[in-house]
Amino acid sequence: MHLVRYSLNYVSWKLRKTVAANLRTIYTAATVEEAEIRLDEFEDKWGADFPSIIQSWRRNWARIIPFFAYPPEIRRIIYTTNAIESVNMSLRKITKNRAAFPSDEAVLKLFYLALMNISRREVAIFAKVFMGIPAQQAATNTRPLIPAAAPAVCP
Repeated sequence: MHLVRYSLNYVSWKLRKTVAANLRTIYTAATVEEAEIRLDEFEDKWGADFPSIIQSWRRNWARIIPFFAYPPEIRRIIYTTNAIESVNMSLRKITKNRAAFPSDEAVLKLFYLALMNISRREVAIFAKVFMGIPAQQAATNTRPLIPAAAPAVCP
């Protein structure tokens, strides 16, 4: 997934969806051989416009190959979610607008509420993507625990 993000840094916003769709055919291929064919097709189509993307994929190909050893279900989880980055981003977003906390306990309470909110959202996404359950049914309570303008002091 990081390689895809890196690759899209070289692409204009107008072409991002198209290039991303073509890159997706590479990492969603069933086998290594099929992925190599898709990479060659990508190079034929985009190699002249984005040689740095092709060089990056070729240079990192040995690191990509082990990814194809996993079953499709596991691979889908790997390339569609990055849970650690998602949690870190959510916690940073919650704390960045608060200049100071009155105590360590206030921070812990805020993080606890945030993690509860994050876990509900993740359950809903997992159920929707992998089980076909609507997100509203998946989470028992989809109401956010932390309001958008939460005070800096937790009661």
